[in-house]
Amino acid sequence: MFKNVLVGVDGGPHGRDAIALASRLTDPQGKLTLANVDSAGLRPSGAVSPIYVREEREASAHMLEEERAAVGAGAGAAELITLVGLSPGATLHLRAEEQQADLLVVGSCSHGTFGRAMLGDDTRAALNGAPCAVAIASVGYAEDPKPIGKIGVAYNGSPESNTALAVARELAAQTDASVRALEVVSIPTYAFTGVVAAAFGDGIDEMLKDANSRLKELPDVDGEAVYGLAGEELAAFGDEVDILIVGSRGYGPIRRLVLGSTSTYLQRHARCPLLVLPRAAGPHENPTTAGELHAETTAGAVA
Repeated sequence: MFKNVLVGVDGGPHGRDAIALASRLTDPQGKLTLANVDSAGLRPSGAVSPIYVREEREASAHMLEEERAAVGAGAGAAELITLVGLSPGATLHLRAEEQQADLLVVGSCSHGTFGRAMLGDDTRAALNGAPCAVAIASVGYAEDPKPIGKIGVAYNGSPESNTALAVARELAAQTDASVRALEVVSIPTYAFTGVVAAAFGDGIDEMLKDANSRLKELPDVDGEAVYGLAGEELAAFGDEVDILIVGSRGYGPIRRLVLGSTSTYLQRHARCPLLVLPRAAGPHENPTTAGELHAETTAGAVA
């Protein structure tokens, strides 16, 4: 569970989806903050009419109170704040850094198939580089907030994916959920450039055999290996789990969420709530306790 959670709320159904998901992921003893981004004071009309700005802030505060009450269970003690900024994504990003949040939760945009998790381009661009994990609620989640009974993890045997598994196990221990791991075996793209011979047929069978053997060694995990494109296979995997945990690519010395092709694809096509973790701690950044592991490390297996 996460101990310091920030939620973006806009007064619409997608904001309620985010609140409902955040309520599931916040530790009972943790801090939950609902934030609305108001740009009134930065518009030309705000400079002309301070009364208009005050009314907008009051409306924002009232809206947050109504949204907290509408979601109910799990959000009753949430702190309410109104932030000032032109870009909701960038403003939430900065606030998450200021309050040292370990999770930022946002809703999906209104485009695409019902029930899929999506982000608008502006928000996605701002969250790329977020200082903490980011959870994206699927459309309609608040209408049917199912308990987290099955946790999916993108896995490939790397240290990052083993850390993802540790995060999943920690969450599962507190929600009495099962953990499933999916490894997607793909032919490297350079195999189609003529630089090396393409590995087909028996080569794919061997890779699947190795992957399944590796997954069978994981205790208390239902693992499976499939052949295909990582984004497509993991998106389909979302139909079988209640939340999917993936990682962002490791890039640079600072622990950040850096979106790769697979995590970006999943933000558009995931069929369940999506949890994207920041890159692994660098050589001078060490987790202090096992309970803080999820805030300090990443599942970088699928970026």
